[in-house]
Formats: sequence, C-alpha cells, structure tokens
Amino acid sequence: MTSDRGDTKAPEEAYVWIWLPGETAPVVAGRIAPDGKRLIFNYGQSYLNRNDRIPIYEPELPLRSGAIAPEAGLSMAGCLRDASPDAWGRRVILNRTFGHKGKDVHTAALDELIYLLQSGSDRIGALDFQHSPSEYVPRAVQAATLEELLSAAEKVENGVLLTPDLDQALYHGTSVGGARPKAMIQDDDTKLIAKFSSSTDTYNVVKAEYVAMRLAARAGLNVAPVRLAQVAGQDVLLVERFDRAKTKDDWTRKAMVSALTLFGLDEMMARYASYEVLAEIIRYRFTTPKATLHELYGRLVFNILCGNTDDHARNHAGFWDGEHLTLTPAYDICPQSRSGNVASQAMLIVGGNRTSTLATCLEAAPNFQLDEKAAKDIIARQIDTIRNAWDDICEEAALTEVERNLFGQRIFLNDFIFEGTAEGLW
Repeated sequence: MTSDRGDTKAPEEAYVWIWLPGETAPVVAGRIAPDGKRLIFNYGQSYLNRNDRIPIYEPELPLRSGAIAPEAGLSMAGCLRDASPDAWGRRVILNRTFGHKGKDVHTAALDELIYLLQSGSDRIGALDFQHSPSEYVPRAVQAATLEELLSAAEKVENGVLLTPDLDQALYHGTSVGGARPKAMIQDDDTKLIAKFSSSTDTYNVVKAEYVAMRLAARAGLNVAPVRLAQVAGQDVLLVERFDRAKTKDDWTRKAMVSALTLFGLDEMMARYASYEVLAEIIRYRFTTPKATLHELYGRLVFNILCGNTDDHARNHAGFWDGEHLTLTPAYDICPQSRSGNVASQAMLIVGGNRTSTLATCLEAAPNFQLDEKAAKDIIARQIDTIRNAWDDICEEAALTEVERNLFGQRIFLNDFIFEGTAEGLW
C-alpha cells in the first residue's frame, strides 16, 4: 500500500468503485492488478449479483466473471485509463512525491496504480480507485481560494514543493485530464474546472480558449459554459462540469469514455484516430446518430475556423449509461498559436488527410450524412457568427488591442483555412 505522500512502491492492486446512474454514493465494481506490464480487471461477484449493475464500458469490460485483459496494444482498459490523471495531474503527484526534483522526473518513475490511487477522487466521469473493496474513503479537497490554487500551480510548474495545505488543495485536480495547470472548485451548486495560464505560454491561452468557447456556443454548438475570473492579476478560465448533477442531498456522476477509448487506442497510437472512424462509431452506437453527426461536423469546422489544432481523441467523449453512448458537450476548444499559415488537425479528417482547411471539411461531409450544400451552409453560418459576434466576445474577454490583432489575424479565420475552397464560402 502506498502512503499519502512520497511512497514510490508500486501497489499490488486497486479496487474500482463506480457511481451507478442516478446514485449519489459509489459501489465497488471490481479489482485491477498487474500482470507483467498490463493491468487485469475482474468484476466482483457482489457487483455482478446487483440488479442495477452496468458494464463499466462495453464491449471493453463486459459483465462477466473472470479476468478481463486489456485489448491488444493496451496496457489497461481504456475506460479505466480515462479516469487516470494525464500530464498535469501526474506532474502534481510527482511534485508531492519527489519535491523539487519532481519537475525533472519522468512520469514513468511511478507505477500506473500509484497515479490511480493518489489522484483526487472527484475525477472526471463516474469512477474512483481505492485500496479497499469494502470501505470507500474519498481523497477529498482541502478548501482553498482561486488565488491559493493559482499560486500552487505556479509552484508545481517551477518544481517547488508545496506546503501540506496547498498540496491537498491542488491535489483535488490531479484527476482532470490535459497538460495545462488546472484545479477543481465548487461554486454553490456548480462544479467547475479552473484553468490557469502556464509559464510557457507565448500568448494569452486562457482568453483565447474563452473566446473560442463563447463563439462556439454562439454558433449553436453544444458547449460547456465558461466564464473568466481575474485572480492576482492573472486570467483564469472557469469551465462548468457536465459530468455532475446536484441533487437535494449530494451529487450524481455521469460515466464518460473518451474517443480514444472508443477507437481502442492508447496515447502512443493516437495519431491514427480519425473523425471518419468516429463518425462511423456514432452511426452505429450513439443515440440520435444523425443529429450527433451534424454536431460533430460543426465542431470539426469550428476547430478549423478558430485554429484549434489540438482536437485529439481525448478532447472528444461520450456519456455512457450502461447501454448507450451520447456525445458530451464540447470542451477544450483551445486555439493554438502557429508560426506559419500551414496547419493540420490532431485527428485525421478524411482518409489520410488532416490538413486544416475548409476544403478538407467539405471532402469529409458525406461521412457526417451531409451533402455539399448543407456542409457549406454550416461553414458559412459559423464564419458569419464569428465575424458578427467578434467584437462582443472580445469585449467580454477584455482583450487588449494586441490580443485582438493576434487572435483575429493569426489564429481565428487564418487565411490558410480557405485554400482550395470556393470563394462563395467567405
């Protein structure tokens, strides 16, 4: 068993707890344990005997007795890996384990079970990991202000060991995905993810994401609500969580799986992920497939229009209710700075083409059950929205003139995206 801080010994097992649909307390679902370099999962018999049981995710972890090995090429089931911390959370755990040396320690220095068992319990989705199969002990958040959390995030980036209070406060956000500094907070009946600037930022990434998310919502896309806060002279993006719902007594949790899990891929193979395959999965496995395909197409178009080339497979996800998948609201629409005009998306768009142009989007339109006219209408509508709402959203974000010029001339509606496209679109 690992200690709360500083132990690098790999655990022998971990127990997977799940919040079933509509429930406010978790139940133990099964156990994961290492088998060489893989983590093998077993459902508990008590869980299989429940009338309200659901598979953690099917077809990956079907409801059956016995050991379930990860699919070929995976070290653990993707639906479990979705609940494990990503780059930022691992940096926080490395900081608490190795102190000032943590900044330079490779994430492979700690076992995957350590990351599962030492990350915060209020993780994305409906899973948590525990040492015990019978007693659930949440790794709870230490109350902290946004200013304290911002300070803690800066210290982690600089390799400074946190005080116990700050460590506990930031620890709550270790189970959130992504590479950028962040933390989780609660504001009355709303749970939020707070995203901070990074010391490596070369432009105001926080405001750029705010502008993109707000414009996406204006364009009619299903997007997580966001707002901006000023903390110690710095901008902080607050994103409402859509995997939690407040009840009279407590919170329910919605199970989620990433597109990477839907593809059956791990991070090392993510370059093979594609919108074309995701569209096929949606056609066969998602609720309201046609409307979902049109929504996904709109997100693809908007990513290109706003310069978000970081649309990798962990930035798409579906809710899972035990039988059906439903597309989650869009999140992490974060425009990326580019040194030149030429750009490509993180996911393939059609065939082997990932070029960040509207011409590529038009070529892909049939995969989303859209004819050329319907696809062009979506593109034109989004371009009009960006242009018409630009000044309002820039005012909301209090962009400086320099930021407006950078975002408006280099990132949003970059000239390259129009190459090879008929003039009528713009």
